[in-house]
Amino acid sequence: MIRLEGVWFRYPRSGWVLRGVSLELPGRGATVILGPNGSGKTTLLKVAGLIYKPARGRVEAWGVDAWSGDGRARAEARRRVVYVHEKPIMLKGSVLDNIAYGLRLRGIPRDEALERARRAASLLGIEGLLDKPAKRLSAGQGQLVAIARALAVEPGILLLDEPTANLDWRARRRVIELLEDLKGRIGVVIATHDHHLAGKLADRLIIVEEGKAREATPSELELL
Repeated sequence: MIRLEGVWFRYPRSGWVLRGVSLELPGRGATVILGPNGSGKTTLLKVAGLIYKPARGRVEAWGVDAWSGDGRARAEARRRVVYVHEKPIMLKGSVLDNIAYGLRLRGIPRDEALERARRAASLLGIEGLLDKPAKRLSAGQGQLVAIARALAVEPGILLLDEPTANLDWRARRRVIELLEDLKGRIGVVIATHDHHLAGKLADRLIIVEEGKAREATPSELELL
């Protein structure tokens, strides 16, 4: 799991974006984070994803302090959590190469990496895109490729920022069904404005407002 304890964060020349956030993100089930634009949802995901170092407070991943202590243990913890941006960056080369990229960084042999990339693509129904240049994809296609790239490395916790924002209804349904299956095996954390998505997937609901986070009940969705 990932645990945030009293986390404060701000960008250069800005006020505090996160203000004393404490929460746990378990290694099973779906946690959905809701909040208005500018509330700190994306920043919270990036802190939980060990991308941003908090100005104050502590972040633990599977019992390891993410920003101090043993470097090898910290690096291993970071490999187990994967963040997927709302507007992911596509690298040069084919879609297949993009999906295999994280595996190659982890030292997986090329043939194995490509096979795992193909399996990840099949989960999202994008096998027909594998030979296409990744830079020429639509926004929705790029989003599916980014999710496949994350799944290929078999994360312990998957962090998704607005994962269905650019998808048509078929792709959206496929992603929701996939996440419903995944949450029984890994931790899935989703930041979204989409109350329907939250209602379908949330085992836990976190509301972020003005940089503060609180746990809510699914029934509160009707009031938001």
